[in-house]
Amino acid sequence: MSLIPKRGTVYVVDDDEAVRDSLQWLLEGQDYRVRCFESAEAFLSRYDPREVACLIADIRMGGMSGMELQDRLIERHSPLPIVFITGHGDVPMAVESMKKGALDFIQKPFNEAQLVHLVERMLETAREVFAVHQQAATREALLGKLTTRESQVLERIVAGRLNKQIADDLGISIKTVEAHRANIMEKLGANTVADLLKIALAPTAKT
Repeated sequence: MSLIPKRGTVYVVDDDEAVRDSLQWLLEGQDYRVRCFESAEAFLSRYDPREVACLIADIRMGGMSGMELQDRLIERHSPLPIVFITGHGDVPMAVESMKKGALDFIQKPFNEAQLVHLVERMLETAREVFAVHQQAATREALLGKLTTRESQVLERIVAGRLNKQIADDLGISIKTVEAHRANIMEKLGANTVADLLKIALAPTAKT
């Protein structure tokens, strides 16, 4: 049996210990790994962006609020899906948080089945984002193997230039262009020009 629950990590940020304990008990019972923090500041100091995870945060907290925490994560280009826990009077704030990219909000006292459904939705989003990020990082590592000249040749292949046109552009022979093309294909693990275009035109990873 795996030591880490298979379903993903849920970060819980709430300054109310009773709420943290309640959420931890509920979500661990559903086979999620749960990490609780009593403040947004504590969470930010420990958050690992390389982890497939989601965040449940109280929108109103002492110190940094949930909205301010969301702003900090946006500044870091964090893809972490967020659901806010709100009180009755916080709905306008929650709507504002969704305009900034929060996935949803849930009002206290929350419905347990609804919360579990939201968490599964968030983690599905997190897995998709993580996969895209991994592909982008792999692509950048592959492109990093190319020499400056090979990068120039690749740029022109992507632009649809023919070997003769590339040779004229760069002031080199057609044979040299062909040699560079062969090297590029080998370094990028591409068998066809279509493969090459998929790699060259794939999204880049955000830093």
